Amino acid sequence: MARKQFDLIVFDWDGTLMDSTATIVKSIQAAARDLGLPIPSREAASHVIGLGLAEAMQAVLGPDVDPKYYPRMVERYRYHYLTKDHELTLFDGVPEMLEALTQQGYFLAVATGKSRVGLNRALNAAKLLTTFAATRCADETFSKPHPAMLQELTRELGQDLKRTVMIGDTTHDLLMAQNAGSAGIAVEYGAHPVDQLYACQPIFSAKNVPELHAWLDAHA
Repeated sequence: MARKQFDLIVFDWDGTLMDSTATIVKSIQAAARDLGLPIPSREAASHVIGLGLAEAMQAVLGPDVDPKYYPRMVERYRYHYLTKDHELTLFDGVPEMLEALTQQGYFLAVATGKSRVGLNRALNAAKLLTTFAATRCADETFSKPHPAMLQELTRELGQDLKRTVMIGDTTHDLLMAQNAGSAGIAVEYGAHPVDQLYACQPIFSAKNVPELHAWLDAHA
């Protein structure tokens, strides 16, 4: 068997492992509606997925909105998201892929724009609490695309950034990988348009989870 090129595989959560993009978009739009603010388009709301919550709300509201609304947007967003998060499911094929990668001896980790409380709830609901060797959330360190999450995960697990791959559905994920000196793989079924993902020059771009799993099997 050929020697692996990666030891650590880091996954984004929302839009990569969990089918949550539409729910996040609707929750952002509902939060703006609650506050009587201009309601962001689906594209605008999708674009900020993957950022930390405070950064995401600031980015989606834009510079013309009074900053006093940022924390209120966060609060309303959380309210709407938490009424729906129990309905969310992993993409088809994700549990099998994670199980197979674990059996093959990879270290698995998560780097997400979610809060620690939010990720733990999601991991628990998905029965994945023991699957990942380490996880990093946006409220614990710098938000993507800053390389800190990948730097901290590799340090914690004693891994090399050059033998680490970041898998995500947004340019924030792929730019974080570039900034950290790691490889990046795009998935095309999440929040960001495919042409934007391609512009970040990922080493592979998967149309669905089975395609991602097959590539990792053959090339990782």
